[in-house]
Amino acid sequence: MTQRGVWQLQRLTVSYCEHSGSSRGAREFVQSFLPIFAEDNKQIEVKTVLHPGRHPCLRGEYRNGTSRQVGVKNEPQEELLRQTILLRGSIGRKASLVVKQRHVQKVPSIQKPLTNTS
Repeated sequence: MTQRGVWQLQRLTVSYCEHSGSSRGAREFVQSFLPIFAEDNKQIEVKTVLHPGRHPCLRGEYRNGTSRQVGVKNEPQEELLRQTILLRGSIGRKASLVVKQRHVQKVPSIQKPLTNTS
């Protein structure tokens, strides 16, 4: 996502294993979709890292210094592309949920309760 016209995702790292079965989708993604994605998004530095014996993951590093890591074990290459697009589209901040507190007064209300006058 852009903030004031500047893409926030700086680096995308795809780590996978050459031999493990859980990295099959990641290997296919690196061969087919990743070159097209890197060509379409020249503002993002794309790296691939081989980690023998480890499950695959996507890691996005943002301009504000934060990073997000997504595990993609046993996922097909279409799911990796979807997760890559989600990483590209996020700003890099943590998701926060603002919980509103219930307003309680110590002084009782001056309004009278409603009564049925009919």
